[in-house]
Amino acid sequence: MDKIYLNKMEFYGYHGVLPEETRLGQRFIVDLELELDLAKAGQTDDLNETVNYAEVYEMTKEILEGRPYQLIEKVAELLAASLLAAFSKIEYCTVKLIKPDPPIKGHYRSVAVEIRRGRK
Repeated sequence: MDKIYLNKMEFYGYHGVLPEETRLGQRFIVDLELELDLAKAGQTDDLNETVNYAEVYEMTKEILEGRPYQLIEKVAELLAASLLAAFSKIEYCTVKLIKPDPPIKGHYRSVAVEIRRGRK
């Protein structure tokens, strides 16, 4: 299966369980891997035969910067489901959602979830 990647998209949102996360907000980084057949797009040079990256970015931004959720697991599920619903050419979608600065004591680079969802 062919793939489209959108890497290291950064957004500012208010997702989290702790009060300071929903009050102050924080950065979120999203990596997307979209699996679909790109052969026809490559042969025809027709945008209708692929997925418009700008539309994927805007949908991701709306979800990440929109309504707050407690869990990044929920945000990742919502994003994957929304992408699959909006873009019929996508067969599978992998969402990696990274919180680079969660308010957790300790030494680490980030926390993240990664999910892969497809058409049923």
